[in-house]
Amino acid sequence: GIINVASSTNLLTDSKNVQLVLDPSLQLLSRKQRKLIRQNPGILHSVSSGLQTAIKECKWQFRNRRWNCPTSQGPNIFGKIVNRGCRETAFIFAITSAGVTHSVARSCSEGSIESCTCDYRRRGPGGPDWHWGGCSDNIDFGRLFGREFVDSSEKGRDLRFLMNLHNNEAGRMTVFSEMRQECKCHGMSGSCTVRTCWMRLPTFRAVGDVLKDRFDGASRVIYGNKGSNRASRVELHHLEPENPAHKPPSPHDLVYFEKSPNFCTYSGKTGTAGTAGRFCNSSSPGLDGCELLCCGRGYRTRTQRITERCNCTFHWCCHVSCLNCTNTQVLHECL
Repeated sequence: GIINVASSTNLLTDSKNVQLVLDPSLQLLSRKQRKLIRQNPGILHSVSSGLQTAIKECKWQFRNRRWNCPTSQGPNIFGKIVNRGCRETAFIFAITSAGVTHSVARSCSEGSIESCTCDYRRRGPGGPDWHWGGCSDNIDFGRLFGREFVDSSEKGRDLRFLMNLHNNEAGRMTVFSEMRQECKCHGMSGSCTVRTCWMRLPTFRAVGDVLKDRFDGASRVIYGNKGSNRASRVELHHLEPENPAHKPPSPHDLVYFEKSPNFCTYSGKTGTAGTAGRFCNSSSPGLDGCELLCCGRGYRTRTQRITERCNCTFHWCCHVSCLNCTNTQVLHECL
């Protein structure tokens, strides 16, 4: 379900020269995915935009962690971590799935996709002083397309397959559950005698914040099998908590089945870069502090002089003059 951008070996280019590649299988986009793209002119650009937003959000959410969502320009943008079953993998699948859903739903209401528009189902009476109207973001189309497009790359019936599908759906449900009502006032002289309201997507930062919280509280699961011939295929294969005393994961929870690497040192096997050379906060006892981020190896301190424009003044009309201010920064770098 992870979709990467710009690979030389696996391209599908639309009219805007946007190139997408599907990973981790590194196979060409499936026939179903190509059909979905051709049936929805304009959607490929939206998918690409959503994935780029998801990558940026992943990096921001983990900027102070040992694993800081590193990416590369190679054919596998997230590296070998996507082949594991750890918490970080769960977050990658959830955030990228959410990114596609969010971008497609927004593009529908902006008129960028020919096959969908605003969600006009909410019309008419709503409350005593407001009514439904306006242009609601089309979250249902975004979720449906995301499920059809992203999930179709997952094959098999093993634990990894169930985990990836679960986390994909958790990402989409987060976008849906964080939607909020937005209203505009109408009335004489700026009064608000009646309001027109519609449903608006959350900011993607809000989506990232929720998924980061669920990453911290992710559920470790095992492969469940009811062993009944009467059970449907979906019921037969399911996820169960590793600890029988824990509640089964909800559809909103992130799930994983494998312990994470410590991410402290470089490992070609796991694809971890380590934290050597990372900047840390010497005064913080938290995860961004030098003790934890540097994994007890210590750190070096150096100073850096930075010159920036400052004390800018606007002169009518139309010129801005600034001074150059030089500051000294103290940087701490993990050994």
